[in-house]
Amino acid sequence: MKRIGAPRGWMLSKLGGTWAPRPSTGPHKMRECLPVSLALRNRLKYALTRREVSMIVMRRLIEIDGKVRTDINYPTGFQDVLRINKSDEQFRLLYDIKGRYILHRITAEEAGYKLLKVVRYSKAKKATIGKNPLAHGQAGTIPFIVTHDGRTIKYPSPDVQQHDTVKFDLKTNKIVGHLKFDIGNLAMVTRGANIGRIGVITSKEKHPGSFDIVHLRDKKMNEFATRIGNVFIIGQEKPWISVPKQQGIKKTILEERVDRTVARAEAAKKLAKKQHREE
Repeated sequence: MKRIGAPRGWMLSKLGGTWAPRPSTGPHKMRECLPVSLALRNRLKYALTRREVSMIVMRRLIEIDGKVRTDINYPTGFQDVLRINKSDEQFRLLYDIKGRYILHRITAEEAGYKLLKVVRYSKAKKATIGKNPLAHGQAGTIPFIVTHDGRTIKYPSPDVQQHDTVKFDLKTNKIVGHLKFDIGNLAMVTRGANIGRIGVITSKEKHPGSFDIVHLRDKKMNEFATRIGNVFIIGQEKPWISVPKQQGIKKTILEERVDRTVARAEAAKKLAKKQHREE
């Protein structure tokens, strides 16, 4: 694709060339993913060129959700776990408060699972997904769920409904936990103007014929609202995954300016101390 038409969250410079890597067909939408080549070259700095990225993946050193991927344009998306075997590092793809993908470093224990949002719960036709041999007619159909990363999981718990979140073990490929889409649970916004923000669900509004609205409140008691399809449940009182250091709190431009000023002052102090010691 043309570089100038690439998604904003990839953070590609306009003058860095004519083209940008087009993601391959995969579990995430083209404009809601981050190709492996950009993750290794632009974010982690393990490669300088596309050729070096190809050499890394062809050595089978990169795993996505526990499976080796050799396609440099494989699309990684929200909640995906990227593991580098050579350096024994694990990262989870999350959003920062400005809606950009970040590779959040996690432990090996946390890399063993991921959270999946249920986008569909149904019973399939016997010809497409299979038949229960112990039952006949409609009772022989198999219940299943479809998640946000394209997985189809058979025989989920009857308590699982649309918009809920399930904890998925990447080794056993089984559901090991369940989070209901209820008021009081912790959620992260994955689309819209509030992308990357984390808050507690305070209320839900139904609008027949339009989009249902969910109201949330963050740690600083700031309230915001978004569509129900943009909300991803990540925990109850505490998140089931580690979150970035911003804690999903969106700051104003004035607060960001103060933070930059403080950071510059601290950097200047450290530099002055270092120069004083050298003298």
